[in-house]
Amino acid sequence: MNILFFGPNGSGKGTQGAILKEKYNLPHVESGAIFRENIKGGTELGMQAKSYIDKGELVPDGITIPMILDRLKEDDCKKGWLLDGFPRNKNQAIQLHEALKEANMTLDIVVEIELDREIAKNRIMGRRLCVNNNNHPNNIFIDAIKPNGDKCRVCGGDLQTRSDDQDEEAINKRHGIYYDAETGTLAAAYYFKDIAKNDPSMKYLNLDGKNSVTEVADELVSKLGN
Repeated sequence: MNILFFGPNGSGKGTQGAILKEKYNLPHVESGAIFRENIKGGTELGMQAKSYIDKGELVPDGITIPMILDRLKEDDCKKGWLLDGFPRNKNQAIQLHEALKEANMTLDIVVEIELDREIAKNRIMGRRLCVNNNNHPNNIFIDAIKPNGDKCRVCGGDLQTRSDDQDEEAINKRHGIYYDAETGTLAAAYYFKDIAKNDPSMKYLNLDGKNSVTEVADELVSKLGN
């Protein structure tokens, strides 16, 4: 089962990916980790990518996509994989699709977590971290996990915020790329959605991101049919 995952920052995409990884024993392949692994390992593609990164430039798709394919061909991906963080725009989606076909690799399922942009931003800015355990869920904008005033709802510990969670300009910039349905990340998702309409071998699954983590996970597993 080869899965491609889409969802804006704040949609819980990472959490759902972790749930799928555990339930189906699928490697969670994240594009940023691929860059780090190739650069650290000194691969030819990694060194090419580093030359662009060091200059503050975007790594060309002609380097990124072969890196991703190399990762998807590794032994732990033979029974399936979950790809997250790429493609980020429609052109990348087209190139990735063609590259997968050339490598005789199927894309079985595309998952899109749908969430209103304002709700997604509020979820990011509403996150609070417990000083005792960062895994204690606290968010001032989600009723089910709203903290007790300024204290952790789980253990009563003090709460903190991450500086990047409060950077509204940066959040708006990332969301501007994601929610662009003409050329951005949503356009990439819709490219695969159009393919799935005429290709019975590919499923396109829409999930309601407004629901709780458990509800979204249950809906996803149900739609996967496994």
